Amino acid sequence: SLRDMEVLFDGIPLGDVTTSMTINSPAAIIWAMYIAAAEEQGVPMRKLGGTIQNDILKEYIAQKEYIFPPEPSMRLVTDTIEFGTHKLPQWNTVSISGYHIREAGSTAAQELAFTLADGMEYVRWALERGLDVDAFAPRLSFFFNCHNDFLEEIAKFRASRRIWAREMRQTFGAQDSRSWWMRFHTQTAGCSLTAQQPEINIVRVAIQALAAVLGGTQSLHTNSMDEALALPSEHAVTVALRTQQIIAHESGVANTVDPLGGSYAVEALTDRIEDRVYEYFEQIEALGGVIPAIEAGFFQQEVADAAYRYQREIDEQKRGVVGVNAYDEEEAPQIPILRMDPEGYEKQCARLAKVREERDSGAVGQALDRLRIAAQGTENTMPYILDAVRVYATLQEIMDVFRDEFGLYREPMVV
Repeated sequence: SLRDMEVLFDGIPLGDVTTSMTINSPAAIIWAMYIAAAEEQGVPMRKLGGTIQNDILKEYIAQKEYIFPPEPSMRLVTDTIEFGTHKLPQWNTVSISGYHIREAGSTAAQELAFTLADGMEYVRWALERGLDVDAFAPRLSFFFNCHNDFLEEIAKFRASRRIWAREMRQTFGAQDSRSWWMRFHTQTAGCSLTAQQPEINIVRVAIQALAAVLGGTQSLHTNSMDEALALPSEHAVTVALRTQQIIAHESGVANTVDPLGGSYAVEALTDRIEDRVYEYFEQIEALGGVIPAIEAGFFQQEVADAAYRYQREIDEQKRGVVGVNAYDEEEAPQIPILRMDPEGYEKQCARLAKVREERDSGAVGQALDRLRIAAQGTENTMPYILDAVRVYATLQEIMDVFRDEFGLYREPMVV
């Protein structure tokens, strides 16, 4: 509930920081709680900056944390784009995410093609809502994975910038140069980390982080060496942070824009990936667009097939993974592992019970009723969600309203 936001951000001036939230199906509700917490601090919406991931399409493709069917889910995302465009001009309302598609086993070209197809689908829905492309497109951002193939990953990022700029200009008629920008965050590949010999993950992360910087990322997350075993320890997090700082302050690679531009290998790879992306665009269009392709299981099948091929290559020794099927050792890992508070669940349940005891239940019921009516119609749901969270309606209670109105999604089986 809003009480949790109050606890999380106690003593943090929300008008002076930006906050990134990795949340998808319930993104509008969590965002509303953040906005309400800022209001309590006296910070108006227009001064808030940050990002909600809010990319529901990649949930159907890869991460599977969807709740509702695609159409009403896209309505909620479009509600946030519209509300943010009018009320929160400094907020990134969607972080269009290829990371999870890659973690599920896609190739680099699939990650890029499916992510850009999702991005363009959000643009189409916002345009159908009546928004001007240059009013909302500059606040769209992207989130990519960086895997082990150093030159391929650099080429992927270069191709992403080229394709997005072209499509925004030529397909959607954007006039503002900021609408053409591919603003993206990169995280190193969690799926590449090994539980075996975890210290060598430091090397993997450094290579991947360097590729992301050479590819033009504006924001970077470096994974910790122990993430194949548990949430990272403080020591592991510090090593990951220092990896970024060495690249930033000692390597000199950030002193030149597109430092590998002109390299024969990188330029050829960039062209090749771009061609493959447009081939996928044609396949998606032939299926009727992104949502029909999701409902047909196209994306899911492509990712599943790629993941299967990759694992077969490892199992058959055609692809070497140091510490797993090459240069492996019998010794168990000797690094400290983070242990979570075993009483955390009980503490949260007690906090929630107290919220329900102290709040105005009548006001909660009325706010949820108004939200239900809005969900049944075509109004933007964000104002009604805000009203509900301000009276301490819980995340579950608000989502239950949408479940009742929108139903639950069951994806087609991929075999």
